[in-house]
Amino acid sequence: MSFLYRPGKGPAPDLYSTHGRSEIARIEHAVFTKASCDLAWKVFSDWKRWPSFSNIYASPLEWKGTPWSPGSRLQFKISHPIRTKVDRVITFVTPPRCVARINQVHGYTMEQWVLFDPFIGGGTKVTTWIELTGGDLPAELRETKELLNTILANWFANFSFECDRMAESV
Repeated sequence: MSFLYRPGKGPAPDLYSTHGRSEIARIEHAVFTKASCDLAWKVFSDWKRWPSFSNIYASPLEWKGTPWSPGSRLQFKISHPIRTKVDRVITFVTPPRCVARINQVHGYTMEQWVLFDPFIGGGTKVTTWIELTGGDLPAELRETKELLNTILANWFANFSFECDRMAESV
């Protein structure tokens, strides 16, 4: 049995059903930026910028409730890899250090955290991890993880580039 790190909770074992098939998939991604945590959070929390970080958005992003407060919802449609609606509920937020949300997308439920940690020597390490359940997860696990990794890598690379650009202009 392997153990995965959960921020604030320490190691947690991978979860498996009695049939030996994964019930929860975990995906992690991290980027580094020259920007401070405050600046990285400012760029991240400006959700109107998000379409510039990825071409998946098929509709404007809309908030239900006060943006970035627990219980508020961020909803939008994506155009690919499948055309579907994304519904995100903010569960925890402590600017400029982290935000947690529950995402519901195309039959999957995903818990996602985005963490902003000061990096030794300056800058910020931005880490995100997702645990997903639902749908036909065991049968599609590899493809789903690869797809999410590609989307995260693209989004966070563009986000990091914008943070670096803004940090250099300060």
